[in-house]
Amino acid sequence: MTGEQQAVATAAVQVGGEDDDLEQRLDDELTAFNTAAAGGAVTEPLTVRVTGQDGDLLGGLTAWTWGSLCSVDMLWVREDQRHAGWGSRLMRAAEEEAVRRGCTDMIVSTYSFQAPAFYPRLGFRERGRIGGVPGGHEDVYFHKRIGPTAGA
Repeated sequence: MTGEQQAVATAAVQVGGEDDDLEQRLDDELTAFNTAAAGGAVTEPLTVRVTGQDGDLLGGLTAWTWGSLCSVDMLWVREDQRHAGWGSRLMRAAEEEAVRRGCTDMIVSTYSFQAPAFYPRLGFRERGRIGGVPGGHEDVYFHKRIGPTAGA
């Protein structure tokens, strides 16, 4: 019996819903592992928000940078503000900040029912699609070179 088999035989598996403690522990462990593997590159959050004069949120973006990579997690614009250019402005602001942080690459994914036509207009290239999203949709992955080396 290997060590892994023995550990499994004496351990308990628990399945559940939300588990903040588990999520924090996994984040801590994977961050430490990834930081070591990437020569000390540290993950830093990046957010961009746009608010109206009344203080209401019109849209926002969450992302992270890690060494030379910026990954956009979420981009949202309030329905009555869509097609007013806020999505492009949010993405440009995130890209500018990512370049300021030394990033050379930016990635984002979107579902096929969301905005796959939006990202190519910003210079992103589609890199892949994965089916299996409920409703028969796909997860669409995009990449863009950014910064001074973008044209190289």
